[in-house]
Amino acid sequence: MKLSDFDFDLPEGLIATRPAKPRSSARLLLAEGDRISDRRVSDLVEILRPGDRLVLNDTKVIPARLSGLRHRTGAEGETSARIEVTLLEPKADGSWAALLKPLKKIRDGEEIVFSPTLSATLLGRGEGQGLLRFNLTGEDFDAALAEAGAMPLPPYIAALRAPDEADKTDYQTVWASRSGAVAAPTASLHFDEPLLAALKAKGVEFTHVTLHVGAGTFLPVNVDDIRDHKMHAEWGEVTADAVAEIEATKAAGGRVIPVGTTALRLIESAARGGNLKPWQGETDIFITPGFEFRVAE
Repeated sequence: MKLSDFDFDLPEGLIATRPAKPRSSARLLLAEGDRISDRRVSDLVEILRPGDRLVLNDTKVIPARLSGLRHRTGAEGETSARIEVTLLEPKADGSWAALLKPLKKIRDGEEIVFSPTLSATLLGRGEGQGLLRFNLTGEDFDAALAEAGAMPLPPYIAALRAPDEADKTDYQTVWASRSGAVAAPTASLHFDEPLLAALKAKGVEFTHVTLHVGAGTFLPVNVDDIRDHKMHAEWGEVTADAVAEIEATKAAGGRVIPVGTTALRLIESAARGGNLKPWQGETDIFITPGFEFRVAE
């Protein structure tokens, strides 16, 4: 299967740089067999049935883009360089993998100052990335990052406008609760509280799972045959409670409908052995035409 099989034209004027207001007024393409129709996300109240279950990714996007200064004292006196940082993922020892631009302007062991309270030291580098150790941890780090950082907008939006304060709300789902993503589960951004309330009133149920979306989600597919593409790995978790809820829905004849590809990849990863089970770890599952779905309907 060739990459060119998936080519389509997307005029720049049709790329939304801000969310629809209200969110649920965004357009929705409904595919029913061979028939497709233009709808609105708010129409899900009509489309879904009582007893259906939506699987929602509750990851929370962190303001992962930072701009700071590297200071250095040498024979020519004190010099500074602007360093742009995009956090990628936390490591088990508390350090962070990150993209640094320009990486050549900073040496291992040097400090980047982002704000009066937040700084980081470059521990090492490899494969175009750096490893950073911040001066703060826990809630202190979260607070300082929220103050100094900006939301990591997708490249196709960042190319059209600069990030701003509104993105900290706009580029976050209304049910986000577990910090760790550096990109949003974008399909979920079209849901708002009134829509969730209307779906609940109709008898649609909800299950939360977690997949921390990484910056790799923006990487292009650079192979001619998509079977040769290596998917980036992302950390996720499907709890025992989530499994029980999904299995109860299937047993009752309801449909299990993941909202977006992140929730879809996660639950199908948890069912790779044949049956859905509690699961935690990194998944690099790549869903292409012909994939055998075990959970989603």
